[in-house]
Amino acid sequence: MQSRFDIAIIGGGAAGTLAAIQCLRQAREPVRIALFEPAPRLAEGVAYATDRPEHLLNVPTGRMSALPGSPADFLDWLALRDGHRDTAREALARSYAPRREYAHYLRDRLEQARAGSVATLDVVPLRIDALARDDDDWRLSWNDGQARARRVLLAVGNAPRPLPLRGSGALTRPRLVDAWDYAGVAAIGPEADVCIVGTGLSMVDAVLTLEANGHRGRIHLLSRHALLPLAHEPVHEVDDQLDVDGLKVLGVRGRLRQLRRQARDAAARGLPWQAVMERLRPHVQALWRSMPTIEQRRFLRHAVRHWDIHRHRIAPAVRDVLQDLRDSGRLHVHRARLDMATAGQRCVQLTARTHDQRILALDVDHVVNATGVEMRVQAMRSALLVQLLGDGLAGPGAHGIGVATDASGRLVDASGHAQDALRVIGSLRIGEAWESIAVPELRVQAEAIACDWFGDGAHASP
Repeated sequence: MQSRFDIAIIGGGAAGTLAAIQCLRQAREPVRIALFEPAPRLAEGVAYATDRPEHLLNVPTGRMSALPGSPADFLDWLALRDGHRDTAREALARSYAPRREYAHYLRDRLEQARAGSVATLDVVPLRIDALARDDDDWRLSWNDGQARARRVLLAVGNAPRPLPLRGSGALTRPRLVDAWDYAGVAAIGPEADVCIVGTGLSMVDAVLTLEANGHRGRIHLLSRHALLPLAHEPVHEVDDQLDVDGLKVLGVRGRLRQLRRQARDAAARGLPWQAVMERLRPHVQALWRSMPTIEQRRFLRHAVRHWDIHRHRIAPAVRDVLQDLRDSGRLHVHRARLDMATAGQRCVQLTARTHDQRILALDVDHVVNATGVEMRVQAMRSALLVQLLGDGLAGPGAHGIGVATDASGRLVDASGHAQDALRVIGSLRIGEAWESIAVPELRVQAEAIACDWFGDGAHASP
């Protein structure tokens, strides 16, 4: 392995792979790039590591390109691979591909970029534990070695949120399974009673796997709001009459009132409420940044869950599975705050307090933690992030979520200095950008960072 690189990308999930693709595509000189990822396969991370066919993308195929300048690229790749004729292309564009296919697609595009680039890419199967300034370079350290790089991009991905209840420490696998542990969920027996804590997209994955495995036991869903993700419409429509700029002068309450009015107006014109959200979608970061701090906090306290179920939608067919399970009486949704877990000899006893202050008691065989993504950087259990915070090279992001960055993804240190040679992509930018996890944001961030670095005269190391 080379000991000095021009660019080091830390993390080889979807975000890191997208960044590597763009760096290879934008390079105009023979720079050396390293992609550090300990997992055996690139481009998977949490979202795309599943090999389960029932785990679908939450966005139609026709809108999942990895390349901002080629909006139909994923559709082209899938159509060519599967031999779809032109007559079937429109239906394919509206379909929801298995998520595992997206990881294959990203790896293909990475190899394509690699083959056509003047730059070189080394994939290094190591986990970086520390970063430090070393003259004009960054020193990257792992358990028994070091390397240096002129520029570093943090693409460390998502971390699971711990289960918020007393007694969770006494629960071990297989009694307690993380929703991102796809094999662990699949190993749950068909007769088992299961409680899934959390009702977001991770819950959907777990329910789909149980159903695909012929599960016959009871499934309890438990969360503070008991709100499940809503579905896309079969046809993608955009309400062009929404005044996005007019929203920027309003607070959270005013924005919600305006969106409700717009949804009613859209319905009168024959458009679904999803068309209003599609109009809003490209402007979410600008809308977040236009809110003063007090309004952002109000959003996080009172509106975020309602936003999530409308923004992060699921395929119509997935919605139908959930509804069929509820109609059959096998899926029970509880609005409650989990309090305690007690591991018995044969089951797990859960207690929770409902929204009307009643005590809910459940006896189940397995608990699935589907509470989602951890946004507080101090709780992510990352040695690298702990070191960066401790050494003052990074600070917590706005509202204590993610890390502090500017709009270009430059990591802001403890003294408030934005570091051009130390950038961030993905979920760690959530405090500054809010919308910073999905592919539409990741692909733009990756391209923008690569263009910044290569557009200002990045040169190969001597």
